[in-house]
Amino acid sequence: MSASPKVAFVASKSETAEQAKHRLEAKYPSVPPKEADIIVALGGDGFMLQTLHRHMARKVPIYGMNQGTVGFMMNSYDEDNLIQRLENAETTILHPLRMRSIIEAGTEQEALAINEVSLLRQTRQAAKIRISIDGKVRIPELICDGILVATPAGSTAYNLSAYGPILPLNAGVLALTPISAFRPRRWRGALLSRSAKVKFEILENYKRPVSATADATETREIVEVEIEEARDIGLRILFDAEHNLEERILNEQFIP
Repeated sequence: MSASPKVAFVASKSETAEQAKHRLEAKYPSVPPKEADIIVALGGDGFMLQTLHRHMARKVPIYGMNQGTVGFMMNSYDEDNLIQRLENAETTILHPLRMRSIIEAGTEQEALAINEVSLLRQTRQAAKIRISIDGKVRIPELICDGILVATPAGSTAYNLSAYGPILPLNAGVLALTPISAFRPRRWRGALLSRSAKVKFEILENYKRPVSATADATETREIVEVEIEEARDIGLRILFDAEHNLEERILNEQFIP
């Protein structure tokens, strides 16, 4: 009979999540996160993203239990039969986006995004952005509040709020979604192959500054951003069979 997995519990800073962590640690043997086979994250979707980023190098599976608000990426909270739930959980592998940005000073920065990379204007003036896909200019000048590239896992987050499409996990595409586009006014975005390399060039950046954000990592006063899927990184999220992420994303398309 195989040994039970070594489990670590981590919690957001909310009182309910912290209390849940204390109860679970009293009920089940636990180890520090760096020694764990599985990390149980207690909080909401934002905390799940933080946990995935924090432990990305170890590639340790993360099992979330909802102690937040929406909990789209979380399983239901239940203190009973946790080890059995972990052993029976299904694995979903996510590949983040890699963002490389160049700022006005000429330095280059890199960040990873599990949900989306978003570009936003920094001042009252609309941004002007040139969009290239795989080396070909597709839109010479987009005048807008911003634009984003979303993964399937992130397509129901900011992307959906910006009227972008919901993407099934196995669709093999990314969403390119404008934010309050002014010109071309009727452009509503595009679906791109997951292998696409997206390049944004900021036009008139000296008077129309733009920031770029990869999940929670923001870079300001950018002049150029390149985005592609990081196929070399696979993040493992565990879900109960009745709450798998593929089904949740699919179901979002049928909610009025």
